[in-house]
Amino acid sequence: MTVQEAVLDGSDRAFHGQYLEMLGLVERLHRLLLDVIKDEFERLGVEEVNPVQGLLLFNIGENEVSAGELKSRGFYQGSNVSYNLKKLVEAGYMHHQRSDVDRRSVRVKLTEKGRRLRNTIADLFARHAGVMHRRGTVDAVAMDQIAQGLTRTERFWMEQIRYIY
Repeated sequence: MTVQEAVLDGSDRAFHGQYLEMLGLVERLHRLLLDVIKDEFERLGVEEVNPVQGLLLFNIGENEVSAGELKSRGFYQGSNVSYNLKKLVEAGYMHHQRSDVDRRSVRVKLTEKGRRLRNTIADLFARHAGVMHRRGTVDAVAMDQIAQGLTRTERFWMEQIRYIY
């Protein structure tokens, strides 16, 4: 008997299959989101920023943040944040400044160039939302249910991580 068979009863097994399907979909959607951003960058001739960096610009928005805050929010993995922030600063998309309080901490915010690219991504997302809404791809009620389900899944995973440590 496998661990799965020992732990899961009949209804749990069915839910387990749905759970695995959802995990695969989340992973595929993230990769597709990066591909959507990549295609937009290629269409516009943006070559010095990759899709992950573009998403980083989008998520920072008008905020001033540290790399640690980005990691703690769960957006990005450790060394990738530092590398991508460094590249964005070098390319002129972000300002960085050492904290007056903690000289080890660096605060970053978008430059005008960074805000323009962030707005390009925001416009892309707005166009997609408009098309999806007009086509009835997903209605507002379904979108809310999807968001609620993913939020509950996020909370569950966060609880599991905290419980482990």
